[in-house]
Amino acid sequence: MLARAVLRGATRGYRNHPQLDRFRAHPAPVSAINHYLREFAVEAKSRGYSFDASKIGPVYNRGQLGVTRGQLEFELAHLIAKLKRRAPAELARLPENGVRSHPLFRVRAGQIETWERGAANVLRE
Repeated sequence: MLARAVLRGATRGYRNHPQLDRFRAHPAPVSAINHYLREFAVEAKSRGYSFDASKIGPVYNRGQLGVTRGQLEFELAHLIAKLKRRAPAELARLPENGVRSHPLFRVRAGQIETWERGAANVLRE
């Protein structure tokens, strides 16, 4: 929800987070983040989490954003590393046949995105 506030210009903090660049690339950034959050809310509910979907605004533009396969793999590896440290039992919940991309994203070939802060460390390995 903070990212949505940033895209709406409603906060001064967090404005330079690189993940927001992907939403800024959408012709309707706030609508795109609303689309992202709507899917997030559905997933949260399916897992039994409490998420107040009434705070999500309308989705006027369902256009997709491109994301590279390398970026998705990087983000999945980051998630797995976090789960190993913080919630090892949750690792079993990840599908064995891989995870799906959010419907907002159209997956294309490519490496880790240039805006990714952790990319320099991964690319050096």
